[in-house]
Amino acid sequence: MKEASELSDVRTDPYLGTVVHVVGTRQARPNLPSTGCPFCVGGREAPAPYDVHWFANRWPAMPDGRCEVVLYTPEHDATLGSLGVTGVRRVIDLWAERTAALGSRPDVAYVLVFENRGAEVGATIAHPHGQIYAYDHVPDRPARLLSAQWAPDLNPGDRFVAEHGDWMAVVPVAGSYPMALSLAPRTRAPDVVTLSPASRDELAALLIDVLGRLDRLYEQPLPYMMWLNQRPTDGGDWPEAWFNIEIVSPWRRAGVPRFIAAAEVACNEYFNPVIPEVLAEKLRDLSRLP
Repeated sequence: MKEASELSDVRTDPYLGTVVHVVGTRQARPNLPSTGCPFCVGGREAPAPYDVHWFANRWPAMPDGRCEVVLYTPEHDATLGSLGVTGVRRVIDLWAERTAALGSRPDVAYVLVFENRGAEVGATIAHPHGQIYAYDHVPDRPARLLSAQWAPDLNPGDRFVAEHGDWMAVVPVAGSYPMALSLAPRTRAPDVVTLSPASRDELAALLIDVLGRLDRLYEQPLPYMMWLNQRPTDGGDWPEAWFNIEIVSPWRRAGVPRFIAAAEVACNEYFNPVIPEVLAEKLRDLSRLP
């Protein structure tokens, strides 16, 4: 019988080209901390006081220091959207710092910043945090977006949700998740690193705005997945890169997930019960706080 450490490698489906990271070592990772929170000040991963903090993941999905954890705040019961512009700006600055640091490595071609919030999407620790994966190649989906020269929909009509400065949030025309949002600046920027101080503040304000709306959508915290699409760090020019953030949730109603079905997985075609324009209207209306 092979040890788990011997079962960690990258494989590619010979017919579809799907890349699969076989990570046997992650089978041994704890699902929940046995005592206390390791992300609170004084915990295993944050022994000293901090505003924002990053560290190498003890249970990495990829080797060689390619996986990091980003702590948004020392406040255990906070959320990214509750931190105010100053707090979210600290997080954005740390995203940029770690993207630049990891992206400067000769063996890193793409830096993915992401967050899973809520047990429903796999988060094992409630303390507000995200993660960063540094790939030695440009993964398929980002590569396809770049090849298609993705750009924000500057005239989304009924799918418009909110804007702050140059930044806008819209519901995509064909999202595969019941709840999907796209955040992007109207003026092209290739990655989080190149955003100006003013643009980072505008992004912070928009994140606070839309995350608050999402939590009011069903009058309870919405589980979501969020990730940053940005320029690869493989040394190419990538003039088509347009930085943007995607936020999606599997919930189609309060507490009711839309499960991906066999037909969707088999054909890579999706059936979404939530009309994008209706979702956008609901989110627009939620700007009016009670």
